[in-house]
Amino acid sequence: MERPETKYVAVGNADVAYKVIGDGPIDLLYFYGVGNHVEFLWDTAGWYAEIPRLASFSRLVVFDRRGGGASDRLPADAIPTWEEWAEDIEAVLDAVGSSRAAIFALADAGPIAMLFAAMHPERVTSLVLVNTAARYMATDDYPIGVSPDVVDALVQGVRSTWGTREFNAFIAPTRINDQEALDSLARAFRCAQTPRSAAAQVDYMARSLDVRQALSLIQAPTLVFHSHELALFPIEMGRYVAEHITGARFIEMAGGDGGITPANISLIDDVEEFLTGERPQLEIERILTTIVFTDIVGSTERAASVGDQRWRSLLDAHDKTVRGQLRQFRGREINTTGDGFVASFDGPARAIRCAHAIVEAISDLGIDVRIGMHTGECEVRGEDLGGLAVHIAARVGAFASPGETLVSRTVKDLVVGSGIEFEDRGEHELKGVPGSWQLFAVSPEPTGKVRRESK
Repeated sequence: MERPETKYVAVGNADVAYKVIGDGPIDLLYFYGVGNHVEFLWDTAGWYAEIPRLASFSRLVVFDRRGGGASDRLPADAIPTWEEWAEDIEAVLDAVGSSRAAIFALADAGPIAMLFAAMHPERVTSLVLVNTAARYMATDDYPIGVSPDVVDALVQGVRSTWGTREFNAFIAPTRINDQEALDSLARAFRCAQTPRSAAAQVDYMARSLDVRQALSLIQAPTLVFHSHELALFPIEMGRYVAEHITGARFIEMAGGDGGITPANISLIDDVEEFLTGERPQLEIERILTTIVFTDIVGSTERAASVGDQRWRSLLDAHDKTVRGQLRQFRGREINTTGDGFVASFDGPARAIRCAHAIVEAISDLGIDVRIGMHTGECEVRGEDLGGLAVHIAARVGAFASPGETLVSRTVKDLVVGSGIEFEDRGEHELKGVPGSWQLFAVSPEPTGKVRRESK
């Protein structure tokens, strides 16, 4: 997607940064909370997977509110009130010439969107809220809130871990093994706010947030998403918002991530249907590809023997090594499994040579991996692949010994004439896969060295 120009609109004494993406029939305003930076929406390793999908059916307007991102910073003792932050929305909509727009708001941007929708019902056509709350602190009439001690711990955690992998793993636990993604978001957060600024805003928002009276005044159709296991905003807070906005619809998301991720990007189909009245009709694309599964042998036992810190270092080195070999042999990372990878290749011979390289490089770390491989037709599901071929590759890998690459007969037959040799491992029943399957182990290359892929 083309990177649009960043523009600015004056709000009070500050400039607010915004971008306009797409030219769909509806206007959709998108904004996040602390840590958002409009310049990083294109460079943050899949964290903002919803942006291109939302822009495919709307004129999408993204912005950074005052106090962070590409907008003007503010002193810690001059944080805007919630009502003043709502002025940012009005200014941006005026700047892009939008008289009426839908709003998509996440986390601590949610209360600002709720206030604006209540104060300006004539300007808000629909409201989509993701992992947010109407109040944070507990009171007698709001027992689902958190205690002052929890807020103290949260603020201290932000101050001490802001802009680190540790903080991002906390807000996105399903990405804990994707170090590239964690590092990319950490960079964006460091550019958006300093630890002191972020902690000051979180402290202010957690203690002052209370827009409950605005909920009954919201007239716009509202869709509320909330992650089931999100630590920062317990799901009861999302249910409360949906229950107190007339006619609001609530959708529970799996996992504990703080936003829309590549794993649940299909939820944007619900957003499109909600905003446009039409659900996207997507043709299923099918491709012939070679699927590779890698898996660390005895990872649980090894982690217990070396301790958490040493194991984390080994996992980081493992992930970096595998990704390096995938780049060298032009493989595409599909997913991670905690202690392994799923990847695809255009050709099985290149996949086998990459497997050789991975086994050899990983052994230098004192770790053994097993690898399974199959070539077959797969369904393309966004950035993911599905279908029986994926399951077959995983099942094949389960039979591999430490340091071994096992392939199906399909792979063996496709590389005839390549010089790659195999050893017959007999027929096996693959769990959940019909019939019996003849498997072959890839023989080590005679030189003991991996042949590098030519550029």
